[in-house]
Amino acid sequence: MTKPVREGEELDWTALDKHLKHVFANLEGKPEISQFCGGNSNLTYRLKYGAEDLVIRRPPFGTKAKSAHSMIREYTIMNSLKPVYPSVPDTLYYSDDESIIGSEFYVMRKVEGQVIKDTIPSEWQFTVEDTRRFCTRFWEKLIELHQVDYAEAGLRDFGQPIGYAERQVLGWNRRFERVTTPDVSDFTDVRDWLSGHIPPENGRHSVLHGDFRIDNVILAKDDPCNIVAVLDWEICALGDPLMDLGNALAYWTQADDPDYLQNLIMQPSGAPGMLSRRQILDFYQQKTGVDTSDFTFYEVYGYWRNAVILQQIYYRYFHKQTQDQRFKFFGVAVQHLGEHCQRLISA
Repeated sequence: MTKPVREGEELDWTALDKHLKHVFANLEGKPEISQFCGGNSNLTYRLKYGAEDLVIRRPPFGTKAKSAHSMIREYTIMNSLKPVYPSVPDTLYYSDDESIIGSEFYVMRKVEGQVIKDTIPSEWQFTVEDTRRFCTRFWEKLIELHQVDYAEAGLRDFGQPIGYAERQVLGWNRRFERVTTPDVSDFTDVRDWLSGHIPPENGRHSVLHGDFRIDNVILAKDDPCNIVAVLDWEICALGDPLMDLGNALAYWTQADDPDYLQNLIMQPSGAPGMLSRRQILDFYQQKTGVDTSDFTFYEVYGYWRNAVILQQIYYRYFHKQTQDQRFKFFGVAVQHLGEHCQRLISA
């Protein structure tokens, strides 16, 4: 799912081609260059050299939270996870030489398969039962990640899982403060509520993906229920797995959601046969033994984090640091998400 490179997001293709051919001796000729159209944050390009199909990842242009766009973190976690969690693309090379394309970047091999967005393809001819199987397999893939022994994977020093929830809440609050715009409320009440309701440490620590969605997985061409790769590890961390589940459910739009959530749909989560958010929480508890009965904090956190991510992107658009018209109405979306958090808190 690639398109011509978006205006303003071109790289120095000559310098990149020269560097890649120095690193990979088997590259020949002029590459076919395109850009993956998904994602609102890190930029992903495809360079196809004959039989070699490469993917390049770099941070976005403009002002950004550096810790949220670290290519070396993303590269490191993928390298370490691959032996114990095979659903990770093959990473090939990392460079911190910003003179090549203006930023750090890494290279991975393109994974063959299919990616879907907000609808189940009609050619799948899925029944309700097929969709339910697809849905449960998707959530099982997140559970598999949460059950990885991160110390055994060599990730003991990747991050500090103790205090993760507090760091996340305070960190996202600070990020929001740095990217406020006059057309979006400051939501001080939401930020204060989250700060005052951080759960105590419970000893549950896992690898967290941070952006687990159906459109972030690659499915086998001959079996859509077989997830061959999980993408977008840029905000992966170690911490309470329920924080990750809260993030994932904040993307999970269901049929009875209000329009302002339906407008943000990114995956076919409302298709007949898909689990509801409450059913997913029950499924997670059944598979892991983790109590998910009181999930309000994690739910509010998930929606608020999404609001801050969108506001960071909207800030770049508001200040004309990007011309990408997809971001034009992100400020409105942030306002709706913040108000949704307020309603969840007062319910």
